[in-house]
Amino acid sequence: MFNRILVANRGEIALRVIRACHDLGIEAVAVYSEADRGAPWLDFADQAVCIGPAVSAQSYLNIPRIIATAEKTGAQAIHPGYGFLSENSKFAEQCRDSGIEFIGPPVGAMDRLGNKDKSKTVARAAKVPTVPGSDGLVETEEQAKKFANMVGYPVLVKASAGGGGRGMRVARDDASLATGLSAARAEAEAAFKDGSVFLEKYLDRPRHVEVQLIGDQHGNVIHLFERDCSLQRRHQKLVEESPSPNLPDSVRQEMCAAAVRLAKEAGYYNAGTCEFLVDQQNNYYFIEVNARVQVEHPVTELVTGVDVIREQIRVAAGEKLRYEQKDVQQRGHAIEVRINAEDPAHDFRPSAGTVKTWRPPGGPGVRIDSHVCAGYRVPPNYDSMVAKLLVHQPTRAEAFAVMRRCLREFVVEGIHTTIPILKTIFDNEDFIAGNVDTTYIERVMMPPKVS
Repeated sequence: MFNRILVANRGEIALRVIRACHDLGIEAVAVYSEADRGAPWLDFADQAVCIGPAVSAQSYLNIPRIIATAEKTGAQAIHPGYGFLSENSKFAEQCRDSGIEFIGPPVGAMDRLGNKDKSKTVARAAKVPTVPGSDGLVETEEQAKKFANMVGYPVLVKASAGGGGRGMRVARDDASLATGLSAARAEAEAAFKDGSVFLEKYLDRPRHVEVQLIGDQHGNVIHLFERDCSLQRRHQKLVEESPSPNLPDSVRQEMCAAAVRLAKEAGYYNAGTCEFLVDQQNNYYFIEVNARVQVEHPVTELVTGVDVIREQIRVAAGEKLRYEQKDVQQRGHAIEVRINAEDPAHDFRPSAGTVKTWRPPGGPGVRIDSHVCAGYRVPPNYDSMVAKLLVHQPTRAEAFAVMRRCLREFVVEGIHTTIPILKTIFDNEDFIAGNVDTTYIERVMMPPKVS
């Protein structure tokens, strides 16, 4: 086991990893940018080192500086959290070349699964259903039109190296396909330095269901069941829950088994998430693998009792999984909401500033993952999430009741948050019935823009 781990991230996930390290008797080194100097979560680390200015490229994305800091502090491993460098295979490779373990999957698996086109090839080899798509990358407008007219509109233009909805466009006819190709390529080139795209049949109003995986370096891979994250805005998740409502158990079992097959086919180990779209007939289609721990991993922890971060660390240290598939069960119902520093009444405008009042809810079955306290200044430089609020109860109805109470109790002053729209969501009859999809927020629930 490691003696010291560097946490190459910030905020909530950095604090989450620091706590897991301490639970395992491991020292934790935190890194921070000038924008995060004096942040309260740094006090929990055994050491805290400034690695550069507020600009991410010069701090949290600065590979040489992060590796040098690990070497200087004697860290034997680096945990990347989520975002930033967590899915950067070059970073993982450079860590290991420097004799520092990267707490994540092997580089080969990251390369195979980090590219959406290559990952679909792996999925097909593992006999995992995929959305009907183009045969490889689309180079010309003529190729794109030929595919679209073969499968029928609408189709989805997707960046091969995309994520978070960037480099993605829906085309409903030849004209919008031409403009969508150009826009997706430009956006992907700017965001990922890779403008390659491919096409998929666009599924109308699907659900988004993902399977949590964990594997070791000895060939063992298991699933920790699924999470439903269909309630999204601009491809960014607002609510996650497990088990997925209205999903037949036979489909759940098939989907989870398919995710394990895919991971084994790719030679994957450590934590990862296999994502699927589920259509209105409960057919499921693989879309991508997130080769890292995800924001919503606590949902899985609550329903299975498995500490995903601790298992990541153990696996990276070469230990075998402590669980077999038969040992893992879903118990009760867990829901997570993301509390973001955004103003829903003004098109979710970011709301940086100083938190004057921070009064989170509590009670049985309530969990708060956050790095925030009263007096904390939310910087404008990074992701806007300030907390994850989770509840775990015996039934979905009970979980909803507790979540409504928690959202009423949660008081944040000094910045705007997404709490108001979350209150509306949990009173929504379609959501209560489990009848929502990935487009529901924008189709039905989005508040009107305020000029």
